[in-house]
Amino acid sequence: MEQKSLIILIILTCLIPPSCGRELLVTHKDKQAVYNRTLATILVEYASAVYMSDLTELFTWTCARCGGLTKGFEVIELVVDIQNCLQGFVGVAKDLNAIVIAFRGTQDNSDLDLKYPGMPNAMVHHGFYTAYHNTTIRPGILYAVKKAKEFYGDLDIMVTGHSMGGAMSSFCALDLTVNHEAKNVQVITFGQPRIGNAAFASYYGKLVPNTVRVTNEHDIVPHLPPYYSYFPRKTYHHFPREVWLYNLGLGSVVYQFEKVCDGSGEDPDCSRSVTGSSITDHLNYYGVDLTFIRWRSCRIVMNPRVEEYGKTDDKGNIVLSRDPATLVPRMNTLSNGREATYNA
Repeated sequence: MEQKSLIILIILTCLIPPSCGRELLVTHKDKQAVYNRTLATILVEYASAVYMSDLTELFTWTCARCGGLTKGFEVIELVVDIQNCLQGFVGVAKDLNAIVIAFRGTQDNSDLDLKYPGMPNAMVHHGFYTAYHNTTIRPGILYAVKKAKEFYGDLDIMVTGHSMGGAMSSFCALDLTVNHEAKNVQVITFGQPRIGNAAFASYYGKLVPNTVRVTNEHDIVPHLPPYYSYFPRKTYHHFPREVWLYNLGLGSVVYQFEKVCDGSGEDPDCSRSVTGSSITDHLNYYGVDLTFIRWRSCRIVMNPRVEEYGKTDDKGNIVLSRDPATLVPRMNTLSNGREATYNA
């Protein structure tokens, strides 16, 4: 009896437009992002480095993940929101002639229940929105971007992040574009979740068209929160453009492919064509680890000498900052035999 009632309820719901029926496609006539694999493999290293817990090594760009394709990066500001286990940095990559912003986030279980300001019918994930807009992160990031532009001029801005850090990157890019009139903002994220509904995805795609969301094989996170094609206006919806990394085995040989997906944000032939069931696929993109050294750890360490470059508020949140083009003495965390440790 209960099953019959449920079926009747679903049928009645589908008769009420436009809550059910055809899949709602988000399309854009405007120019969309062109996938640049070389740039993606550079930015994924920044997305990896922001997970590092040693603030001294991260601020001086001497950490284990601070070499390779990102060698010579100049950190201008490092922001740590202790309460929410959030972290981000802003700096200048002279080889890219750009300001690079990277975010690290943690998982959040909030729902699609917040109206995005100034965008009719646009709804977003409360937790992801709050992580960027209502924490220590946003003012620190905006101040550093302003400072970098004042010194270096009108550089391009590249924003990146992994998982929830990707969600924060998207909100940051939108904020810079809409509220701060930033030009030439480019976004590449890795394994980011859905952050809003179809209306929001449409607005975002028009305002920040130079955006690429890289997904990997069966990575579980891009499938979250779920997308329900039969409730197109009520469900979460990715914005374009997706690039899906996947493997195809032929006999004993495994080939790696990179597919540039359509302009809908929900291409059924890309990551949506497989089940999102893998955590392993979420933690490594282009051969780069994207996780804490200690899984889910919000513990950070810092040399007391580096504290002269920043401040800590009454809640324990930390902002390390320096003027552009100034040298920071090389130091390690255990200098002077002391270690500052914080646990979120």
